[in-house]
Amino acid sequence: MNLIIFNSRDQLLRIDMNEIVYFEGDGNLTYIVTSNKMKGTVSMNLGKMEEFLATQYGKKASFFMRVGKKFIINMNYIYLINVAKQNLVLSDYRNFSFQVPISKEALKKVKELVLINKK
Repeated sequence: MNLIIFNSRDQLLRIDMNEIVYFEGDGNLTYIVTSNKMKGTVSMNLGKMEEFLATQYGKKASFFMRVGKKFIINMNYIYLINVAKQNLVLSDYRNFSFQVPISKEALKKVKELVLINKK
């Protein structure tokens, strides 16, 4: 288990990074959505979260990808990329499916990266 630990003055949050489906930024907060549909909140903007993952977890967190201004997604859960409808679906194929609204430009980049990593 690869635990990510978020520690603040009032809260300690422990999450297995493989269970994180996506992070959603909202101002100075980041929501963390997990595969069992739990939602945690951390007092950190999305840019700081991106830095935190890179500096604290490095290669262990390399499957996370910043997509547009509001999201960091777990690339292991990509099910559908629909550029025309500006829709990204993240799913484990059994228990959950999340539709994430992403800009066309950001989705094109995600699609290209998925195709490059497939090879």
